[in-house]
Amino acid sequence: MPDSAQSKKRGPYRTGIRRREQLIGIAMDVFGEHGYAGGSLRTIAEQAGVNHATLIQHFGSKEGLLTAVLEEWDRRTVENSLAHVSGLEYFRRLPEVMASHQDQRGLLELFTTMAAEASSPTHPAHGFIQRRYTRNLVTLAGHLQQAVDANDVAPLTQPQIDIEVRIVTAVLDGIGLQWLLDPETDLRAAVSSYIERAIIAWQGR
Repeated sequence: MPDSAQSKKRGPYRTGIRRREQLIGIAMDVFGEHGYAGGSLRTIAEQAGVNHATLIQHFGSKEGLLTAVLEEWDRRTVENSLAHVSGLEYFRRLPEVMASHQDQRGLLELFTTMAAEASSPTHPAHGFIQRRYTRNLVTLAGHLQQAVDANDVAPLTQPQIDIEVRIVTAVLDGIGLQWLLDPETDLRAAVSSYIERAIIAWQGR
């Protein structure tokens, strides 16, 4: 295919990607401020300067847009705080990750609500939440295994690792919920205290 033809093909494609990213960013702000129920497609479309049909074209439904927002939130979290770290350093970065949610209360509230509601297989976000938790557990287990392999912690069997990372996940979710209920909760200090205690226990000290 001639270069000019490829450029023409890539042009609309790139424009579509940019438009999708813009819509996700606006939806993230709207859902973060008003929640999923209060954040209407009409409001998002008006702020984006598009019509309702454009949102449906890109995301299929409000549920599809919600999934895109949650995936983008996940991606930003990893890129901003957890990229290029491994082993115990990954766990030591978790207080920073949790503290970053303080600037996005609406999104943390949205995710917490969706995680509880999506336990039902019929919920539109069920697949996303299930995949997210599975991926998170696999990631945490991989980093704890790296710490074992590097002799940074005492030997742990795979079943022990699986239990430990489930506890880590439960603690992070629980502290996040406590902060939503009581904004005076010190997210960073609470998570940092727990992670350091967990590492000491893993090291057998």
